[in-house]
Amino acid sequence: MRNVLISGGSRGIGRACVEAFSRAGDRVAFLYRNREDKAAEVAGQTGAYPIRADISDPEVVRQAVEAAAAHLGGVDILVNNAGAALLGQIQDVTDAQWRNLVDTDLSGAFYLCRAVAPLMVRQHGGAIVNIGSMWGKTGASCEVAYSAAKAGIRGLTMSLAKELGPSGITVNCVEPGLIDTDMNAALTAEVRQALREETPLGRMGTPAEVAAAVLFFASPAAAFITGQVLGVDGGMAI
Repeated sequence: MRNVLISGGSRGIGRACVEAFSRAGDRVAFLYRNREDKAAEVAGQTGAYPIRADISDPEVVRQAVEAAAAHLGGVDILVNNAGAALLGQIQDVTDAQWRNLVDTDLSGAFYLCRAVAPLMVRQHGGAIVNIGSMWGKTGASCEVAYSAAKAGIRGLTMSLAKELGPSGITVNCVEPGLIDTDMNAALTAEVRQALREETPLGRMGTPAEVAAAVLFFASPAAAFITGQVLGVDGGMAI
């Protein structure tokens, strides 16, 4: 039984990860920011421990990791999933919007890795799985802040894999494509259909399919895999 901490666990891909690790028999804590109703629902269904935290605040992250480690008995696996999106042309992106997105999508993952790394180093083992995006690989028009932040997740993954590898810690990244989540539900039906048509497999993916990749990277089967980026995108980023 492993101790797992997942950010953004109240819905979408994060929720699917909470459910997958819970089904596997692991002890799970998850972070959420606003949706207390959804967090309570996930906790009630899975037995996972919910912690309210805004991961863009480094002190809040430090306290949240301490709370998770105390409740679970440590942290063996970290899944950096929490994130936000922003549509708009670059000239319309305000300074506040840029800071909010980068602080959540990139800095939040950094803060969590920084807080969890010493725990994993002391036990000489662990797994970190970062959730990026295919747009971090290809770039998305009118999503410059999101694409830049997710590209940063790629760099964070590769750098930490080198730094933490000698301590027996693996660091990998999953890059979803068009997934059936609340984030993509905000797109118009026409845009979603166009994206389906650009996807070789011709459909949207599911949160559970992304969670399966996360579960693999955190499993003993992936013990000799680190610094890797796996697209779960139906072939769209080829």
